[in-house]
Amino acid sequence: MIALPDSAEAFQDATWQDVAPYYAELAARPLDRTNVEAWLADWSRFESLLSEAASLANFAYVCNTADTQLEAARLRFSSEIEPKADEQRIRLQRRLVELGYVRPGLETMVRRFRNQMELFSEANVPLFTELAKLSTGWAKAIGAMTVDWDGEEKTPPQMLPYLESNDRSVRERAFRSMFKPYVEQRDTLADFFDRMYDLRQQAAKNAGFDNFRDYAHLEKNRFDYTPDDCFRFHEAVEVAVKPAINRLLERRRAHMGLDRLRPWDMWVDPKARAALKPYENIDEFISRAGDIFANVNPDFRGYFRRMADAGLLDLDNRKGKAPGGFCDSLPARKMPLIFMNAVDVDDDVQTLLHESGHCFHVFEAANLPLLFQRHPGAEMAEVASMAMELLAAPYIDRKHGGYYSDTDAPRSRRAVLEGAVLFFTHCASVDAFQQWMYTTPEGRDADARDQKWLELRRRFEGDAVDWSGLDAERIARWYFQPHFFDYPFYYIEYGIAQLGALQVWRNSLADRGKAVRKYREALALGATRPLPELYQAAGARLIFDSDGMRELIELAEEELATLDQ
Repeated sequence: MIALPDSAEAFQDATWQDVAPYYAELAARPLDRTNVEAWLADWSRFESLLSEAASLANFAYVCNTADTQLEAARLRFSSEIEPKADEQRIRLQRRLVELGYVRPGLETMVRRFRNQMELFSEANVPLFTELAKLSTGWAKAIGAMTVDWDGEEKTPPQMLPYLESNDRSVRERAFRSMFKPYVEQRDTLADFFDRMYDLRQQAAKNAGFDNFRDYAHLEKNRFDYTPDDCFRFHEAVEVAVKPAINRLLERRRAHMGLDRLRPWDMWVDPKARAALKPYENIDEFISRAGDIFANVNPDFRGYFRRMADAGLLDLDNRKGKAPGGFCDSLPARKMPLIFMNAVDVDDDVQTLLHESGHCFHVFEAANLPLLFQRHPGAEMAEVASMAMELLAAPYIDRKHGGYYSDTDAPRSRRAVLEGAVLFFTHCASVDAFQQWMYTTPEGRDADARDQKWLELRRRFEGDAVDWSGLDAERIARWYFQPHFFDYPFYYIEYGIAQLGALQVWRNSLADRGKAVRKYREALALGATRPLPELYQAAGARLIFDSDGMRELIELAEEELATLDQ
């Protein structure tokens, strides 16, 4: 093996010419059952270093999308190195599969390798290069968006605190301002999407599929459920969740004394209490989170402190920063990082708890020797994050070192659980929209897409909230959702995982210690078991039916009623 560097920094300025020899050596090295484990270990170590360098380049760019040097570095990885590296990985995967080597702990890995081999098409390498360039351009356009708020330049996410104002006119103005850039730049965003759409559909055809939906389903290694199961999920949301959401929204409307709820009435406290302000500054935000995690399990505070001390938390919102929030893995040093856009609202707390759950997953699985064993599908990864929101919620009060007084903490806890219930209709909308877009010719038509989005929102959300006169803002909501642009078909996983997380939470009500222990045991399995077995290890099961959903939603409603009191 060509001598590997000690850290990913050695690859931070790498070009494909610097990386290619490592793949060439792994492809040429004699391979048999006597040396396959050493070969896998070398391959894993190399991929860990390269992946970490790419993650750090992306992290630096999304933190400052206005920096052209950071943009160039991200593009070098995403459009020059990564597509060619994917091609080389297929060669190496084929070597292992053709050797016929498998042992306990590698079964899922080998199955994934075989699947990715079957999907690979050399003709797709330049297409994915173009998609990476479009993704960078889209992120830059979003990162540059600003709004005028009383003469002050702000980003769209910085409107969120004003949506919690008890002054309804302020809320309405903030709501319209938040979506205004997306309404104004709709044609630009639609053009980005059209070009992405064409490339994705062509990639699917190159791989032998009729449409990108069918290709993406397999590309994401969805071995344990089908597109038809996704449609069952949509229908179950209508049957089991939508009535509960109508009840929650009717309670909100009555508390607020309104004839009709409008979209800007969804963030404010329904009893006209002052908006929750969890922290004074980012340092406090970080410090108190560590104390919360210590109550769930002391190891979690240790994990979180390691990230903070290493400078792997970029949490505050600012101009030029890409939207959204995520956790990414630095596999060489076996550490994660968190990127988010905090604006001093309660939702920041939920986002940090969520992304920290992903981080704890990285830490728990880090003991698995091979990189290829550590990352399960998003269906399990999101259980790690969503369950952490629910497991940590009881400790967000000041007596546990958290953010809120005894009177404010139940409001935040209620927001977590209510948000979990309300999320299902959005999840169903997003997945149904993508299912439609990529399986019908009308999905290529920007106007048809916008109208279909409105249709799906009415189907899943009903009329509990009055959107009259706001079609442009309602349409802008799908342009606001980064997954359509950057992570296509990554969304049903959230809904599946939310049901898994609710089961972990249900178990914690009976035996908190046991529930947390099983949660950690499941995370530590990484990707070494099929998805149903990972859920089973966490004390849960995969749910696509209305009866399974209804049981969990009813339990959540009971808890919400208690928190109301």
